[in-house]
Amino acid sequence: MMKNRPMSADGTNIERRKSRRFPVVVPIEVSWPGPNGMALKEDAVARQVNDKGGFLKMSNYPKVGARVTLANFLSAQTAEARVLAAPDSRPGVASGIVVEFIVPNESFWGVDLQVNKTIVELQNLEKALQGEEIDLSLVREYREALDYIGGITEMLRRLRTAKPRASDDHELRSAFAGDRIRRATSVCLGVTADLEAGRIRTDSESVGELVEAVEQLQQQLKQGNRFARPGRQASPRVTAPNGTTTV
Repeated sequence: MMKNRPMSADGTNIERRKSRRFPVVVPIEVSWPGPNGMALKEDAVARQVNDKGGFLKMSNYPKVGARVTLANFLSAQTAEARVLAAPDSRPGVASGIVVEFIVPNESFWGVDLQVNKTIVELQNLEKALQGEEIDLSLVREYREALDYIGGITEMLRRLRTAKPRASDDHELRSAFAGDRIRRATSVCLGVTADLEAGRIRTDSESVGELVEAVEQLQQQLKQGNRFARPGRQASPRVTAPNGTTTV
């Protein structure tokens, strides 16, 4: 029979988790003893986890109470756990099982859990900053940095979990390069505002390094005139009889 979750006096479900779960996508192999003593194995994907255990999405699964061995495909780590819930034992559990480590183990899930915990902590800090009397431009920069962390995290996750195909890798890196251009534009506008406000010493070593980097970027952007602005046609190139090219 399906067990009902305990409820409070106002009729709401009581949260039984000892700590918050975080979203991840980690490929896992689950193995457990079968009826005839032979080990059964099933591929799964960890989706909501913490140091105590988590939710594993899988098609075939062991019974509630069974002891299982989890193997992380990405790190090759293994851990022992027990099944706490399955689709036929608890409302809200579908297409998988909830497991609890025999010994709490936060490192088993790899960098996915650590990164997502950091992002949540940064989001909480952002909310706290918004409630303080802080320059909105600084909060905006904080938000852009947070978006950058989220973007690179998603790209790394897809590169680690997807099947290795050169086309997918190129597409992801091209998308990230496009986002880098957007961020570079934003940074340039910010530096311009800082210069106009007198917040930067133009004789500093960092400004000299920036000038060199911008000059190199300009040379690359102007090569072949391949990066004309949208809506503007590049000037035609004409080859003279002597072999020289004019614009």
